[in-house]
Amino acid sequence: MNLRLPQRLLTRRFPRQRSQIISYSGGRFSTMPLQKYLSAELARGTISVEVDRSLIPPDAMFGFAERINPKRSFLFVSKVLGRHIPVRPSVMRKTYKLLADQISPDLEGPILFIGMAETAVGLGAGVHQQYSEQNDRDDTAYICTTRHALGLPLMCGFEEEHSHATSHLLHWPLAPSLVSRVKDAQTLVLIDDEASTGKTFGNLFAALPASIRSNLRNTVLVTLTDWSDGAAEQMIAANVERASILSGRYRWDANGLNIDAPEVPTVKTKRGRVTSPDKRFDWARLGVSRHSHQLQAAAAASGATLVLGTGEYVWQPFLLAEKLEMEGADVHYSSVTRSPISVGHTIVKKIAFEDNYGGHVLNYLYNVEPSDYAKVLLCSETNKETISPILTEFLAPATVVIPQ
Repeated sequence: MNLRLPQRLLTRRFPRQRSQIISYSGGRFSTMPLQKYLSAELARGTISVEVDRSLIPPDAMFGFAERINPKRSFLFVSKVLGRHIPVRPSVMRKTYKLLADQISPDLEGPILFIGMAETAVGLGAGVHQQYSEQNDRDDTAYICTTRHALGLPLMCGFEEEHSHATSHLLHWPLAPSLVSRVKDAQTLVLIDDEASTGKTFGNLFAALPASIRSNLRNTVLVTLTDWSDGAAEQMIAANVERASILSGRYRWDANGLNIDAPEVPTVKTKRGRVTSPDKRFDWARLGVSRHSHQLQAAAAASGATLVLGTGEYVWQPFLLAEKLEMEGADVHYSSVTRSPISVGHTIVKKIAFEDNYGGHVLNYLYNVEPSDYAKVLLCSETNKETISPILTEFLAPATVVIPQ
């Protein structure tokens, strides 16, 4: 439930300053003064936000939900990310462009883009692709963090303290040309779906090899929503710029209630005898400079089609969904996630099942009603036999499993 807070409460909670809703059309930004406040009453407290600026109306950008996580009770659920809510690929592409347009085309290269697992793997790839192509840059590289240990040389590891799955791994690229580009990077672009405290950005930056950090002349922090109120930049002792679609600040007021949440097993990076992603078909964990289409499938002959990614495997499924939409199909895109969230507010439906990597990790699918679609294209980087029957039976009979 989104609530407009009374003015006396607003002036107590937040600094008094003018907010802006910013529209973007024809390559131009236009602004108008507007104060925008939203809040939601959750089981453990109240989450309240003040929006300073936004390129998209805030209620079209995000909603609220409750995490099943004692470290942080609230969640900002993106309505444009394609993770917890089905969204049209063209809307996702618009966000990539809105973000890429805010990054200077003249940044010193080489430029290293890093996307955060699991939520911003596809977002990072989209921003990298959009920026590189529209600025005709051939000196960029994209690599994403992962929670899969691939048995290959690691560049670094770091923690995301508030996450259900805290550990991130960053591998060195396989291609020697990309290794050189990473080592010689003059500009670093870090991409996540949101920034709240800025700690995740700060932890990654600090974990990078000192030889890489010492070369950097510029760092750009890119998010869909930036609630950090400047804290993200302060986490990095460097020349920092930021790009976001929405920025502002949030406040969490716990109500002191001790409500038992369902137990969720601790998730660690996968090591040992589990099904690992096939590095022969790598799409970003081991570095890319250009993005190619790897998947082929047909949309429904009539009616709507849903394309689903799984876990970190979201970029290639998105490219498939975008291609089908550009061909005229009625397509939405979403993905399976490991993030445990309670039903309520923006989350209206969910199912839980084991992951397809053999790690016995609970995965979830949110806000998908199978009867809304004539065809569901479930994309996986593992074979059909690894997909939980709970998921395929829920999506049946219109499901087609597309292995990488």
